[in-house]
Amino acid sequence: MKSGALRDKTKHFAVRIIRFVSYLRDEKREFVISKQILRSAASVGANVRESWNAQSRSDFQHKLSIALKEADETAYWLELLVESEIIDRKQFDSLYSDLDEIIAMLTASVKTMKATNLSTLNSQLSTQK
Repeated sequence: MKSGALRDKTKHFAVRIIRFVSYLRDEKREFVISKQILRSAASVGANVRESWNAQSRSDFQHKLSIALKEADETAYWLELLVESEIIDRKQFDSLYSDLDEIIAMLTASVKTMKATNLSTLNSQLSTQK
């Protein structure tokens, strides 16, 4: 992954969500889900940003795992908005496409970290024999 690509994408997505939430509140008069989606979407980028200052490899993996969970929660809120017809399919598809890319990047990062940790553990165990 290009250095900073995930950080940039999550920040850009959070800005899009901030604008989207303003639209929901002003035009659709929707306040409950908009608060939830703003919190979860902003948390994705915040946790990715925090991961860059992780105190350990484990802390780094943990922050990315939290970001992935928050991204999945954001997807849930977007799905509710489109299925309840508060937003149209075009709005959903645009936001979901960006979010899906972020989820794929986070999933790949977390899987790589877990595989590396397992490989390191197996290596350590085999040298102890």
